[in-house]
Amino acid sequence: MSELKVFIADDEAPARSRLKELLADIRGTVATAIAGEAGNGLEVIDRLPGSGAQVLLLDIQMPGMGGIELARHLGGLEHAPAIVFVTAHDRHAVEAFELNALDYLMKPVRADRLAAALKKAMAAGPAQREKLERAGQQAKAGSREFFSVAERNRIMLVPVADVLFLKAELKYVTLRTQMGEHLIEEPLIAIEREFAERFVRVHRNCLVARAAIRGFERSSGGGGEGGEDEPHWNVVLEGVRERLPVSRRQWPTVKSVLPEAKE
Repeated sequence: MSELKVFIADDEAPARSRLKELLADIRGTVATAIAGEAGNGLEVIDRLPGSGAQVLLLDIQMPGMGGIELARHLGGLEHAPAIVFVTAHDRHAVEAFELNALDYLMKPVRADRLAAALKKAMAAGPAQREKLERAGQQAKAGSREFFSVAERNRIMLVPVADVLFLKAELKYVTLRTQMGEHLIEEPLIAIEREFAERFVRVHRNCLVARAAIRGFERSSGGGGEGGEDEPHWNVVLEGVRERLPVSRRQWPTVKSVLPEAKE
């Protein structure tokens, strides 16, 4: 029987050692090999893609980036691992996983439970993005700190705080920062719901960062919803030469953001 490659992510070294000891204890039931380990989410993003890991044992609460957000980023990998979450006492997270059929282990982890979780994870395969998103909402995990761009078998993280606007084009959404543009495959409406306090919709296909709004310019034609020649407003964003049209429907909401953005 081939060995199952397992990656361990936990910010506490004793917890990682404990899991490695348990994996050794259950070799007769589930043969495993350690593919790698990490103490925080950013290390996982860097080390896991090239590790060949088939299963990730993932602590929920880690500094910098929690386990649920990390799992959502990893879902974009071409060869994403199956994930088993590990938690000490987060009742809301446990309820979320049960509702979404995601497997989890309670600390202190038992050998028999670990063996069962590994078998279940391999049978189920990688968790779907939608399941992870629902679990994050139900576990009160909060909004992500990063968007992720999957490139082959590598993940590039884009801080949400750096995004100036997001524009939907066909099945992709373009993220614009001061440094450039990136493409992601996420529905604009889902991004709007998750980051309602950070971004405001200016048009049916565009969200802009509230804090980046610096003013508005009057224009005529080419962007209003009432016809090609109808005057409309464009939003002016800090550090962006492009002017983004504001639809007539969204104008009352968008114009109310400016006093707040200047504070």
